[in-house]
Amino acid sequence: MKRIQAKIKAKITKHIVEHSQIKTKLLTPSVFFVSIALALALGYSAGVYHYNVESAIGPVFGAKAHDASIDMSSLQETYNKLAANYDGTLDTNALIQGANRGMVAAAGDAYTTYFSPSEAIDFNNNLSGNIGGGIGAEIGLKNDKVTINRPLKDNPAIKAGLLAEDVILKVNDESIAGWTVDRAVGVIRGDVGTTVKLTIQRGTEVKDYTITRATINNPSVDSSVVDGLGTITISRFDDKTGALAKAAAQDFVKQGVKSVILDLRYNGGGYVSAAVDVAGLWLDNQVIVTERTGTDGSKIVSTSKSGSDAILKGIPTVVLVNGQSASASEIVAGALQDHKAAKLVGEKTFGKGSVQEPMQLSGGAEIKVTVARWYTPNGKNITKEGITPDVTATLTQTDINNSVDPQVDAAKKALGL
Repeated sequence: MKRIQAKIKAKITKHIVEHSQIKTKLLTPSVFFVSIALALALGYSAGVYHYNVESAIGPVFGAKAHDASIDMSSLQETYNKLAANYDGTLDTNALIQGANRGMVAAAGDAYTTYFSPSEAIDFNNNLSGNIGGGIGAEIGLKNDKVTINRPLKDNPAIKAGLLAEDVILKVNDESIAGWTVDRAVGVIRGDVGTTVKLTIQRGTEVKDYTITRATINNPSVDSSVVDGLGTITISRFDDKTGALAKAAAQDFVKQGVKSVILDLRYNGGGYVSAAVDVAGLWLDNQVIVTERTGTDGSKIVSTSKSGSDAILKGIPTVVLVNGQSASASEIVAGALQDHKAAKLVGEKTFGKGSVQEPMQLSGGAEIKVTVARWYTPNGKNITKEGITPDVTATLTQTDINNSVDPQVDAAKKALGL
């Protein structure tokens, strides 16, 4: 029993915060608004998460339980009428999943969602970057078109020549006009070693690419040092991000970097613990984020470690952000901005400041429930507002086609380079 309790307590300490599928009305038309799909996987689901325990055991550790029931007789009546009169074959498992999904959706919160067993597997794999066979690119919707957000380093898409902002017109010669990101992802993904044909529009040019799928498990952190400038690019906040970012920071110190760019553009989020670890590379024993429940007003305050972990403390730093920098990315950006440890350059962030908790259901399904909101060190909740950068800079399709990045240029200027 003690071993079980220890495992349960360990799970309670893990948090996740990430970008989600959002109702269109929350975004401006120029924003990628369905999901950022890592390595052509299903898009992240938004929020901050706390791994839970079973309701019967949870109260021992302070977790909430709810034993009240509701009258489900009308649902049973609906099923009886359907089963007795439907001219066809009913899939009872699909009906049960549909009822569960509908009940959760009826809460009226875009971030409170139901995952079927297969969706739950995809969701958890996406958080770790393990998405099976794919081409290695992040995609989203822009202007109602399935668009390459960015091809990932050392993966098939970039080797084939795909570029950010490429619009996918067809998959295997089938038009995908009007498709969701998830539907496109489902067709583009496939067994390792098989091929997929993409018809791509780049500006006015239309071209076909045949790409061989490979196993995609892309590290969340990439770093480089050029002329004394260290750049850390974080694509998501998973359970390895903190260690990878720390290793990059240690390498920066060894190479004597004079300034740093932290690139969080297009980063939809991940574990809040990873966000705290990353911010802690600059902040020594300072508040990173505070979570507050709407029911009882209780608070969870996450503070960076004190001591030698603040490897980059005092080194001039710029954080690059844009409209797809969400949740965990906003936690890091907000903490560094509030504590004046870095300047923010780019565009206003997405604006995701609510807190969710994922809960396992029988049969492998999961639900994700909004339970609280999170606040920056200065006490701001950024939901729908996002974080305004200190220096505004945009990146256009023309810039990408010309292989220039005005946001990076603005970051260098802010660093005096």
